Amino acid sequence: MKINFTKMHGLGNDFIVIDNLDNSFNAKLINFSQLANRHIGIGFDQLLIIESSNRSNIDFKYRIFNADGQEVQQCGNGARCFALYVFEKGLSDKRILNVETLNGVIELIINDDSSVIVNMGEPEFTPSKIPANFDNQHKKYLINGIEIGVLSMGNPHAVILTNNIENLEIEMTAKDIQNSGYFPEGVNVGFMEINTPNNISLRVYERGVGETRACGTGACAAVVFGVENDLLENTVCVSLPGGDLNINYKKGSDVLMTGPAEFVFEGSIEI
Repeated sequence: MKINFTKMHGLGNDFIVIDNLDNSFNAKLINFSQLANRHIGIGFDQLLIIESSNRSNIDFKYRIFNADGQEVQQCGNGARCFALYVFEKGLSDKRILNVETLNGVIELIINDDSSVIVNMGEPEFTPSKIPANFDNQHKKYLINGIEIGVLSMGNPHAVILTNNIENLEIEMTAKDIQNSGYFPEGVNVGFMEINTPNNISLRVYERGVGETRACGTGACAAVVFGVENDLLENTVCVSLPGGDLNINYKKGSDVLMTGPAEFVFEGSIEI
């Protein structure tokens, strides 16, 4: 099977995008770990598949696979790449798109400067819906002696407040939380340093991927945690290793994320 793909990135969080509107691509035939390998494959954090939707008033459906082959519900950086792809490739002339994901429908707005606003919907704090194995809902939880915030932005996130994030060794702590038994579907672990009430620095260790240059849902989760605990204002610039995202969130409302998406190259590969 030969597939055509487009390599894209959002702040260094990289993807391959596959147009499957004709249903010719079968994800079950893919060796994800080989394809994602940066030495013997294409290399990517996640693979995005564009499909048509059978639902009324929905423009497209898209599926998201991690580098280990796990299909996941949501990806903020991927959503921006998806929106710019369908617009620039002429698959739609709309600048406002309603897109179906495993987590439900999201709204994508393509700005004149090619940045994209993603309405990520409301965060989920109920443990059973994250999902997380806690008996009761709290603003903070204790895991392995570490105080964390836990919520879902379409995928599960654990947020840790820390200092001196640049030199922090995060892999061991992130893996300990991921393997703690509290998260039956895994969890993305974010390490947040608050610079001002309107600016944070963030590093994210993603399930099935490892540390990435940027994580859109992780940025949203960090800001939500900060706002809910009265540590941050409603509009926050999130500084990630790959660049900045702007997140807007008020308690009880949807989370809006604004950021760039970039094309890298086109290619084809025989599977």
